[in-house]
Amino acid sequence: MVRFSASILAADLSKLEKEIKRVEPYIDEIHLDVMDGHFVPNLTFAYPIFEAVKSSTQLPIDVHLMVTNPEFHVEKFLQLGVSRITVHVEACTHLHRTIWQIKEVGSEAFVSLNPATPVSLLEQIIGDVDGVLVMSVNPGFSGQKFIAKSLEKIRKLHEWKERYGLDFYIAVDGGINELTAHPVVDAGANILVMGYGIFKNDNLKALSDNFRK
Repeated sequence: MVRFSASILAADLSKLEKEIKRVEPYIDEIHLDVMDGHFVPNLTFAYPIFEAVKSSTQLPIDVHLMVTNPEFHVEKFLQLGVSRITVHVEACTHLHRTIWQIKEVGSEAFVSLNPATPVSLLEQIIGDVDGVLVMSVNPGFSGQKFIAKSLEKIRKLHEWKERYGLDFYIAVDGGINELTAHPVVDAGANILVMGYGIFKNDNLKALSDNFRK
């Protein structure tokens, strides 16, 4: 079944708890983008926002580390009780070590790929991760247009699952809305990360019902 992950980046942060409670009945988890202004050209949330979100919901929280040297931040988020940490293959010098650092305490470990990064870079680690997050826009800002070639990556990952008998999530983040979600799900994705598509959506029930059939 398709899961919905609500990206806080698109929420009204001046009324964060109210925003979360409004969308909570129609989503499965919260997605928190942590950006350092170096790995991506933007600066966003860190530990205080995570704690504020965690105090506002019982839903799982995925911390997406779009930062240089993500291993420097993994331990702190694990101590705070994060449900999942997503790190970028492009940012991790020792990806295998970082993945197992996350998994050893019981959190889910996802690895993410930027649009220009080939899926082949994950071949040696794919059996160790809980999921792959395919970036379907260049990371750093909300509201970008979906990159259609991302569908090829999703299909390739789904093919690996079938061929090797693996069980991992395929998540997609960037430009996901009612129109782009259908081909993404058809290609094999089962987690849709949506910002504006959730927090600026006036009919979340219809969106949720449509994909949970």
